[in-house]
Amino acid sequence: MKEVIGLVSANYATADMQRLSDERSISSMPFGGRYRLIDFALSNMINSGITAVGLITPYKFRSLLDHIGTGSAWMLDRKKGGLYILPGSTYGMSNKSDRFLLCDMRQNDVYFHRTNADYVLVTSANIVCNMDYNALIEAHMESGADITMVVKKADHKSAYMKRVLLEDGRVSGVKVGVERGETAFMDMFIIKRELLLQFMDWYSAKDYMDLFDVLKKDYLRMNIRTWNYDGYIREIFSVRDYYDANMELLDMDINGAIFNEQMPIRTKVQDCVPAHVYPQARIKNSLISSGCLIRGEVTNSILFRGVTVEEGVVIRDSIIMQSSVIKSGAIIKSAIIDRNNLIGSDMVIKGSADDIYVMLKEQRKARRIG
Repeated sequence: MKEVIGLVSANYATADMQRLSDERSISSMPFGGRYRLIDFALSNMINSGITAVGLITPYKFRSLLDHIGTGSAWMLDRKKGGLYILPGSTYGMSNKSDRFLLCDMRQNDVYFHRTNADYVLVTSANIVCNMDYNALIEAHMESGADITMVVKKADHKSAYMKRVLLEDGRVSGVKVGVERGETAFMDMFIIKRELLLQFMDWYSAKDYMDLFDVLKKDYLRMNIRTWNYDGYIREIFSVRDYYDANMELLDMDINGAIFNEQMPIRTKVQDCVPAHVYPQARIKNSLISSGCLIRGEVTNSILFRGVTVEEGVVIRDSIIMQSSVIKSGAIIKSAIIDRNNLIGSDMVIKGSADDIYVMLKEQRKARRIG
């Protein structure tokens, strides 16, 4: 894929993660028992043959860079192309539409100058999907469009997703917030590299704004088109989004659409012993990761690596992150337990379907299991 380079934007935040992203960016949020959200964007790039990928880092970049390292897990540690770490700009108040800040691109314009690629494929880092970008790229090249935006009919209301306005098959504008059934921008697009460089110059006085906000008065003067994606895709902006996306992995049809051998989702390798399920344990419709020790009951839940569930514990409809310990007799329902937490004996933690309980990360040294 010599004609296309990739760009992953991770320099944004939301106010609806209930402090789960206090010390980590949304892009490095743990997901599905063993992954991080950034894994999907990077895996989709390499699986589609895009071997030069720039990553715009967030202000809270430590956990993200610790996870990514040299990019070897995604075969991006190479002499030609590979992974380019691009520092994101520091900004104060952000709004719900900020995902593709022009200032992030302008201060890293050397990445776009040091290539002969004709196109740049841009994506945010909070998207769960397994997408072959080649169909999008081909559609963009055939149409001759200046920009092609990935869209999908929204299956739920969102205050963060953008609604795409269409006129005669072309994009006439975008508005923040979508209702169920409306055409939603999935924060992925492809653009001609030279045009993107021109945008950086034309709108230099407004480079603190999001690209699609800057274009507000120019939509009808440009050829901006949409490409509809029919597969599974989920954007994560809030605790509710995060919880629902994880729980949807328990649906084997959705799980199979995301994880398959032909288009693997890659992640940082962590050596760990297999999970140990004791005879008294009861597990139903759950994802149990390596290193877990299970003696209690786990139903409709996701357990990350190294979680200990002692005898008499009941866990239902919950997400338990890495290296947490649930002591005997504890009950956890409709909750997200961040990593390294110790839940005491007979402790009861209950949220509800409409109000998920969140327990933040415990600041103690992670236990070594096994």
